[in-house]
Amino acid sequence: MNAIEFILSGMLAAATPFLLAALGELVVERAGVLNLGVEGLMALGAVLAFIVVYHGGGHFFGFVIAGLGGAALSLVFAIVALGFRANQVATGLAIGIFGQGLSALFGKTYESLTVKALPKLAFPWLSELPVVGGLFNQDIVVWISLLATFGMWAMFTYTKLGLVVRAVGENPKAAHAIGYPVISVRVIAIAFGGAMAGFAGAYAAVIYTPLWADGMIAGRGWIAIALVVFGTWLTGRIFLGACLFGAVSLMGLAAQATGMDVPSQLLSSLPYLVTIVVLGIISANRRLLKLNGVASLGEPFER
Repeated sequence: MNAIEFILSGMLAAATPFLLAALGELVVERAGVLNLGVEGLMALGAVLAFIVVYHGGGHFFGFVIAGLGGAALSLVFAIVALGFRANQVATGLAIGIFGQGLSALFGKTYESLTVKALPKLAFPWLSELPVVGGLFNQDIVVWISLLATFGMWAMFTYTKLGLVVRAVGENPKAAHAIGYPVISVRVIAIAFGGAMAGFAGAYAAVIYTPLWADGMIAGRGWIAIALVVFGTWLTGRIFLGACLFGAVSLMGLAAQATGMDVPSQLLSSLPYLVTIVVLGIISANRRLLKLNGVASLGEPFER
C-alpha cells in the first residue's frame, strides 16, 4: 500500500471524530449558542465508552453511555449560560476543563489498557478498486456518520425543525414573538451537541484507537469547533473539512512510512497548523462569514 492508498483508506475513519463533534456543534451554533467545551465533552464520552466496553458492556451500550454523559455535562453548560446568562465563552471553557479533569479521574486505572475494535464493513466490488478501494471498507460508525451528515443537511434545508433552529439563532426575539420557545430550543440543541461530542469521543477511544490514554482526544474538540467556522456553518463544507483534517492527520504517518527525514513533532502538529492557516483564510473573507454566519451567536436571550 503506497502513501496515497494509505491516506485514502484511513481518511474517513480519521475524519469521523471531527465530523461527529462538528455536526453537534453546528446545531448548537445554529441555535445561537457558542459552546467551547467540546474538547472536555469528547474526553468524558471517550472514557465512559471505554469503561463500558472494557467491562463487557458492548460498543452500542458504550456509545449510549458516552452520549448521555456528554449531554448531561452540556446541560450544566446550558443551566449556567442560559439560566444565569453567564458569559458563554467563559462557561464553555470551564466545562471543557471540567470534562477533561473528569476523564483523567475516571480513566486513571485504565491507563494503557485496550479493547477490541469493531470489524469493517466493505462494499462488494467497490472495496476492490485500485487506489480508492479503501474508501469503501469502513466500520459501521463511519457509514452512520455519513448518513448523519446527509440527515443534518436535509433537516436544515427542508424541515420545519431546521427552520426553527435557524430562526432562534438568527433573531431570537422575533422567534419568541411568533411563539417559538427560544430557551427550550437552545437547551435541546446544546444537549444534542453534547451527545454528538460524546459519540465522537467514544469513537476515538473504542474504535479508531481502541485504548485509553489520558489526553488522547489531543485537540480534536478544538478542531471540531474550528471546522464549523471553516465550513461557514454549512453541512457539506463541514464534511469536506473533516475529510481534509482526517487526511492531514494521516500524512505524518505516511511520511514516516516512506522514510522522509522530517521531525515527528512537526508531522504531529500538521492538523493544527492547517487549522490556523484555514481559519486565517476564511476569516479574511468577511462577505462569506456575514452571508452564512449566525447573527445572534453567543448573545444571551432575555424575554
